[in-house]
Amino acid sequence: MKFFDEARIEIIAGDGGNGACSFRREKFIPKGGPDGGDGGKGGSIWAEADCNLNTLIDFRYKRMFRAPSGENGHGKDRYGKGGDDIVMRMPVGTVIVDQDTGERIADLDEHGKRVLVAKGGNGGWGNIHFKSSVNRAPRIRTLGQEGERRNLALELKVLADVGLLGLPNAGKSTFIRAVSAAKPKVADYPFTTLHPNLGVVRTDENRSFVIADIPGLIEGAAEGAGLGHRFLKHLARTHVLLHLVDLAPFDDDADPVRDAHAIVDELRRYDPELFEKPRWVLLNKIDLIPEDERQARIDAFLSGYGDVERFFTISAINGDGCPVVVRAIQDHLDATRPPAPTSAGEVAAPVDPNEIKPYDPLAP
Repeated sequence: MKFFDEARIEIIAGDGGNGACSFRREKFIPKGGPDGGDGGKGGSIWAEADCNLNTLIDFRYKRMFRAPSGENGHGKDRYGKGGDDIVMRMPVGTVIVDQDTGERIADLDEHGKRVLVAKGGNGGWGNIHFKSSVNRAPRIRTLGQEGERRNLALELKVLADVGLLGLPNAGKSTFIRAVSAAKPKVADYPFTTLHPNLGVVRTDENRSFVIADIPGLIEGAAEGAGLGHRFLKHLARTHVLLHLVDLAPFDDDADPVRDAHAIVDELRRYDPELFEKPRWVLLNKIDLIPEDERQARIDAFLSGYGDVERFFTISAINGDGCPVVVRAIQDHLDATRPPAPTSAGEVAAPVDPNEIKPYDPLAP
């Protein structure tokens, strides 16, 4: 299935039914009085997050949603039937914005979260409501209200704890294949990844995190070059970014330091908040460098790149160094994410980063 993360739709809630103006007419009951019923309420439109969906393709081709209107009121005190509500199911992480006003209506960031996006019109009153001691035969009724109309912009931002950054062919897809069960396409040409891929990394029976791989960035991405700029929004919810750097490029003219700075500059220009997120550097393809040259190549990169929060040397193709990165990420997330409630309803104590022990691959 093709990945769609944006859609534009029009929604129209149902109109309320009109109230009735009627009088009771039965044999042997003269001047029975008013008996016009109310109109039914128009159907409303709701948006609900569903974890079983992962794309907005359902809204790509059907662009208008109209809820049924309420029935008009009738005589003999009969009220009109209300219109049924419509529930639009959307992937978890969908942001709903009113195109006309720019107002953010909802952020469906939890499974089952339901938000009213268009309210149906109220039904009109029948003439039974206007009877009084001085007006025994009212000929007044009210019309039903119109339902809300809105033009909505839907934008999907995937829910991931960790996001991958890097140039095309930096090894992002290979890395996510090495640490999770995800199987994104891997090939020896750029822009192999055409849409975000998610992988669940399980480090323990009750500990895991989600990692997102987006198409590679190139210089000028903030202005629309390449594919990666369209998917940078999917990193907005992440807690930490992993910047993969190809330390052994095949192109002799390629400069890992210059390329890494280009990615950082594009990130800063695209979204300053995204630029401020914790960002770790992963020096990939270390296996392609002779052992006696590796440390010199690493030192040269770090000297030219500048300060880094944390860096790791890995080989995604054979998994070298990946377990150390995974454990470091899990410890960082445990220390920074809000503590989850336990089965007894209590909140677990947060992890102190100073008490985190270094990962030992030989430990049981």
